[in-house]
Amino acid sequence: MSKRSLTITLSAVLVAAAALTAAAPAGARTPVRPLTDVRIAAHFDVLAGRQPENVALLPDGSADVTFAGSRQIARITPRGTTHVLATLPAPADGGGNTPALGFPLTTGIVRTPDGTLYVLYATGTSDLTGLWRLRPGGTPQRIAALPANGLPNGLALDDSGRRLYITDSVLGTVWTVPTAGGRPTAWSTAPELAATGFLGANGAKVHDGSLWVTNLDQGTLLRIPIRPGNRAGAPRVEASGLAGIDDFTFTGRGDDVLAALNGPSQVVRITSDGSHTTLLDTADGLQNPTSVALRGSEVYVLSAAYTTRTDPNLLRARLGGHR
Repeated sequence: MSKRSLTITLSAVLVAAAALTAAAPAGARTPVRPLTDVRIAAHFDVLAGRQPENVALLPDGSADVTFAGSRQIARITPRGTTHVLATLPAPADGGGNTPALGFPLTTGIVRTPDGTLYVLYATGTSDLTGLWRLRPGGTPQRIAALPANGLPNGLALDDSGRRLYITDSVLGTVWTVPTAGGRPTAWSTAPELAATGFLGANGAKVHDGSLWVTNLDQGTLLRIPIRPGNRAGAPRVEASGLAGIDDFTFTGRGDDVLAALNGPSQVVRITSDGSHTTLLDTADGLQNPTSVALRGSEVYVLSAAYTTRTDPNLLRARLGGHR
């Protein structure tokens, strides 16, 4: 499949999802502007499949990202220059059987202090789908296989730096696997993780003794306690009415969250009482945002332009009074 055909196919697949998630979230407040210095820091080529899906930040202000459609891991410098670090191998069948989407894609990414990157890859094939590791200066290696009939999506590192949690948006499962690799364990299959039409469990972060997970179809932010022995507690809905919620980050103020709403093209702030306020929208340049990250007061937002097909980009802004 050509890159142009892949992009067109991707857009067609996601039109239905956009229809489900494009409405403004119920209960959203009037937009406010606690963000300053909002600007588009980098633009990407949609026809080359460079639609950013997830991000891991570096101390120097660079951002390591996954490009979904091109199967690439890339570094975006503070000046907005893109350097491709690796391209994952294409499946022999072209990836047309990848669940829900029909094309091979890179999804979640995390970075450890030594610069090692862990990336998720979904292809619909048993030889490639799973968790991949990229060490500095090395080549990517698959270190854990995941079910080919699933869609590994969100990736989170625990506080010890020795264990990863993986959301599967099709199978409604959270997997766990050591950073050394090996056989994944199904950590939670709670119904709150399930898809109801397109994609279920999505973004994931470890925070305050729990794994927090979004559900795109159900529009929820969940908290799943991490019990002794790495057992999953019962999920609790912390916020709802978040149509098309994708990935997110914590602001550093308690349980406050910044979250990307993909279909509505918004970034919202979710407070500990579950209410949410719109901070950014299409007027700021958002086009199907997929993930949000925060380093200090600097906010990074990736837009994949999955349905708009116009301008995948990286937006940066400053968050005031978050400490």
